[in-house]
Amino acid sequence: MTSLCGKDMAHRSGYCLVIGALQIVTIMSQALTDEPKFVEPIPNVTVPLGRDASLPCVVENLGTYKVAWIHIDRQMILTIHRHVISRVPRFSVSHDSQKTWLLHVTGVQQEDRGYYMCQVNTNPMISQVGYLQVVVPPNIIDEDSTTSAVAVRENQNISLVCKAEGFPTPKIMWRREDSNPITIDRKKKGVVTVNVFDGEQLNLTRITRNEMGAYLCIATNGVPPSVSKRIIVDVEFSPMVWVPNQLVGAPAETNVTIDCYTEAYPRAISYWVYQNVMLLPTSKYTTETSENSYRATMKLTVHNLQPRDYGNYRCISKNSLGETEGSIRLYEIPRPSSPPKATKVVSGATKEGMHRKETPYLLFTSWVVYMLIPYLY
Repeated sequence: MTSLCGKDMAHRSGYCLVIGALQIVTIMSQALTDEPKFVEPIPNVTVPLGRDASLPCVVENLGTYKVAWIHIDRQMILTIHRHVISRVPRFSVSHDSQKTWLLHVTGVQQEDRGYYMCQVNTNPMISQVGYLQVVVPPNIIDEDSTTSAVAVRENQNISLVCKAEGFPTPKIMWRREDSNPITIDRKKKGVVTVNVFDGEQLNLTRITRNEMGAYLCIATNGVPPSVSKRIIVDVEFSPMVWVPNQLVGAPAETNVTIDCYTEAYPRAISYWVYQNVMLLPTSKYTTETSENSYRATMKLTVHNLQPRDYGNYRCISKNSLGETEGSIRLYEIPRPSSPPKATKVVSGATKEGMHRKETPYLLFTSWVVYMLIPYLY
């Protein structure tokens, strides 16, 4: 303004006098009033991603001065007085006609995290700073983690990886879905197991079929909700067969059931063979197979046993990795004899229509007397 008044003074002398008088009045009015000051600090605000947040700036004796909001991390002027300067539509400002100037951030994003300055254009400038913390619930990164189903041969090693993002940095822990312990180390003196394992990578060494099943990767960081990923671990091995009774005896014309227990993965095809013929369900044979994970129980019932049904029965189990069988010999045993029937003793005179039965004791006595008669004469 001084340079403007310094040129062509003759034409602008009246204008310069007016400007000078206004400056003197402004300086005198400001000198007569208290300077602006902050009544309270800006609180640090924590807000989940996507929620709304507000930062208050409380100024006393603002007078004709202006309040501005600045995002320090992005070096961005957001608002001046009641006007929004930033082109980011999430920012706005409000004033309660008293002392509080509120900076509003709607639908907070991660880039909104950082320090915010409330500034008053005094000379020298006064300002204070608050921090907006944006917390992000955990999210498992599938492309950086183990797939939802993996297969490994028994006694081999496998590593399960689970990566997660969020703020604060998520903590990763593992547990088995069936609540069985996790084997984390195998030593000569035994194995080391835990119920929960912490860390992004879970190493399973010399894995056994007992460790087959679902493993849960759980990511938490104190910001709800926690998330998890389910990983199915299949342990592959060739079939094995156990026969609880290799010799089974049964009488003719009865029914008999024989059993085989198998373990296999991938799931095996199991069936019975007698005299090199595979047995199918008929009125003669009933077959039943019950499965539980990699275990199965095979049952064969042979109805109305005849001489041709006695011999060796084989239970066979096969999958893509191998084949095995068990043998059961079925032999005939005598049918248990029935107990002697009770007889009724009738003493004295018999009624008409009734006959008298001799008891074994009376028969024995009569025989003794008969044998002694020659010696008595």
